[in-house]
Amino acid sequence: MLGIILQITQSGALADTTASVVQQVQQVQQAAPTSETLSLWALTMKGGWIMIPIGILSVLAIYIFIERFIATQKAAKEDPGFMNNIRDFIHQGKIDSALSLSKNTDTPIARMLHKGLLRLGRPLNDINTTIENVGKLEVAKLEKKVAILAMAAGGAPMLGFLGTVTGMVRAFYNMSKAGNNIEIATLSGGIYEAMVTTVAGLIVGIIAFFCYNIIVSRIQKVVNMLESRTSEFMDLLNEPAS
Repeated sequence: MLGIILQITQSGALADTTASVVQQVQQVQQAAPTSETLSLWALTMKGGWIMIPIGILSVLAIYIFIERFIATQKAAKEDPGFMNNIRDFIHQGKIDSALSLSKNTDTPIARMLHKGLLRLGRPLNDINTTIENVGKLEVAKLEKKVAILAMAAGGAPMLGFLGTVTGMVRAFYNMSKAGNNIEIATLSGGIYEAMVTTVAGLIVGIIAFFCYNIIVSRIQKVVNMLESRTSEFMDLLNEPAS
C-alpha cells in the first residue's frame, strides 16, 4: 500500500515538473524577438527625398545606355560590298552611280563618302577636309547624351554621400533632443537609414561608370572604322592619277 502511494506521489511530481518546463519554454519563445524582414522598396523609402534624384539618374543612365548602344551598333554595321561597289563605280567613271549608292545607304561612312564624291574635281586636300568635317558631325551624333552618363557616374555617389551626411545630422540632432533618454535602437535606426543613400548612390554610380566606358569604347571603334574607310577612299581617288 505504501509503495502505491509513493508511485502516485512521484507521478504527480513528474507531471508538475513537465508542465513547469513547458510553460518556461513558451515564455522564452514569446519573449524572443521576431526577425523583421525589410523589403527593398521599404528600404528605399527610408532614404528620404535624396533618393528621388538618385532614382532619376539611374533611369536616365539605363535609358541612355540602351539608346546609345543601339545607335553605335547601327553605326558600326558595315556592308562588305559597299566599298567594293564604290571602287568599281569610280574606276568605271560611273560617278552618278556611286553618288546614288552612297546617298541610299544609311551609314556614317556612306554619308561621308557622298560628300567626298560631290567634291570630285577639287583638290584632294579639300575633299579630305570635307570628309573629315562630316565625320566629326557623325561622331558628335554618336556622343550625344553620353555626357549624362558621365554625370550620373560622378553625381550619384555624391548625392548619396549628401544624403548620408544630412541623415547623420538629423540623427545626432534627435539625440541631442532626447537628452539622457537615448536608446541604442533609435540611434542605430537613424544611422542605417542615413547609409541607405550612400549604398544607392554607389550602385547607380558604378553602373553608370561601366555603361559610360562601354559606350565610349564602342564610339572609338566606330571612329577607327571611319578613319580607315576615309583613308581607303582617298587612296582610291589617287589610283586613277597614278
